[in-house]
Amino acid sequence: MKYLAAYLLLTAGGKANPTEADIKSLLSSVGVEAEADRVSALIAALKEKDINEVIAEGKEKLASVPTGGAAAAGGAGAAAGAAEETKEEAKEEEKEESDEDMGFGLFD
Repeated sequence: MKYLAAYLLLTAGGKANPTEADIKSLLSSVGVEAEADRVSALIAALKEKDINEVIAEGKEKLASVPTGGAAAAGGAGAAAGAAEETKEEAKEEEKEESDEDMGFGLFD
């Protein structure tokens, strides 16, 4: 991930196609030792590609991934259960308030 982040930082800085040396230089400037095989694999995967197009393709792929529709339905059931609990708590509080009518309280 740090190699991709370095690549993206370099492209945001105006470098259209960062080289392996560029990435290694950026990472070493912040004290990170770069693994040559990972950097070269990243460069090979992104060689001659426009980073904006790669990001757009990634967004399209992520848009097709289901994102928890079932969890939302489960959450609604839990909310209904919570509403029932609050009704029960309100009834219990009413019973507790009736203790005040007995003529004694907590601070008497």
